[in-house]
Amino acid sequence: MQTQVYKIHSDFFYVRDKNHNEYVCKLRDVLKKQKTQILVGDFVKLSDDYNFIVSLQKRKNFIPRPKAANIDLAVVVCALHEPELDLIQLNRYLTFLKFHNIESAICFNKEDLDKNIKQTKKIIEKIYKPLGYKTFFISAKNKTDLKEFSKYIQNKTVVFCGGSGVGKSTILNSLNPMINIKTQNISHKTKRGCHTTRHCEIIEFNNYKIMDTPGFSCLKFDFLLPDKLINLFDDIKKYSKDCKYSNCLHNEDNKDICSVIYNLDKIDKSRYESYLCFLNESLEYKNKISKQSIKEEELKKETGSKTRTKISKKKREESRKTTNQKLNKTNIKGV
Repeated sequence: MQTQVYKIHSDFFYVRDKNHNEYVCKLRDVLKKQKTQILVGDFVKLSDDYNFIVSLQKRKNFIPRPKAANIDLAVVVCALHEPELDLIQLNRYLTFLKFHNIESAICFNKEDLDKNIKQTKKIIEKIYKPLGYKTFFISAKNKTDLKEFSKYIQNKTVVFCGGSGVGKSTILNSLNPMINIKTQNISHKTKRGCHTTRHCEIIEFNNYKIMDTPGFSCLKFDFLLPDKLINLFDDIKKYSKDCKYSNCLHNEDNKDICSVIYNLDKIDKSRYESYLCFLNESLEYKNKISKQSIKEEELKKETGSKTRTKISKKKREESRKTTNQKLNKTNIKGV
């Protein structure tokens, strides 16, 4: 029987079938041995007794952080205030989702705290509408301007992602007060959000199917090579084709011949700053894997058509020392 995982807790998987019957299962040992990772949103097949997951169905897509699969739409939730809006962090989420080919929209919460909301809307829409992102401005706490947003996310499997304290759980409570998810104010000491959602879970009600996820702030581009990053910034990439060098990274290294830097007045400042921030992270990643490759190369040698593991210098020295000692002992005995 095929079902969908809606929650994972410890070693237990909570699943639902198409008739909304719920089962609590464990992973079959053979899948554990194969190191099969089951995510919230995965479609799985159960054993005849409904106690075990026996196979994983092909995924439409997935994201590793937060861990979720088979997503129709990802909504990046941001707070305009408390905590203060961080456009680089927003771009981090959007770039990450673009890398995984997941459709994204942006929900700016806590508009009631912005005294210049009209001006803020103009600035934000000028940046993100040309990039094709649907943007919403709401106040989940006061339940204002929710109509258009709620209609847009209906009949889709939607994942809410964003930092802690931006109001993801409050939005869910506003859409359906019966859910009553725990919420918490931001820390007065750190001015940052406090984690209230502890695990990823699909919440279904009416025509909504929403993945509530924990906030996270450790997302880094430590998995992507620098030359691939530009493909995730359409607003910057369109100027890169005129750079003199095809391997230009569009930073200060080649500023005199870089078309991107020449056209910086046409690129939003926060977008370019985000690109440079992520570029530094990907350069660190490149440097790391380069060192690993050199180290692996040093441990191997080609002998004809075969690749053999080299004996380390220390072991070679120890081996020679042992051989010399044996020779010396032999010579002494011979005398």
